[in-house]
Amino acid sequence: MKKIIFVCHGNICRSPMAEFIFKDLIRSRGLQDQFYVESAAVSTEEIGNSIYPPAKRCLNFHGIPFDNIPNDPQNKVRLMMTYAGQDRDVADPWYTGDFETTYRDITLATEKLLEELSGQNA
Repeated sequence: MKKIIFVCHGNICRSPMAEFIFKDLIRSRGLQDQFYVESAAVSTEEIGNSIYPPAKRCLNFHGIPFDNIPNDPQNKVRLMMTYAGQDRDVADPWYTGDFETTYRDITLATEKLLEELSGQNA
């Protein structure tokens, strides 16, 4: 089983969106039994808070189901957009309010991540 954790600052926008977009992607391909997927924060300021309401609305709009929701000794941690061949962060909707750009970034990168994990070159 492959274990994946998506991480952002507060785990209320980008990382939970990535978690649930990736879960939807693997579920649509019948691969959910091959992955354990979670999301987490690097700060404590949002602990106990649910996904940010505009992020929830964006996921709902795209039909993505969701629920409320370390160390890297083997050098497995990478920036999400590197899977899409881009040297930048996922667009942060906290400052822009643009959850659609974040959704597009994450969707592109998670599709490429799944291709890499599946040994496919698209």
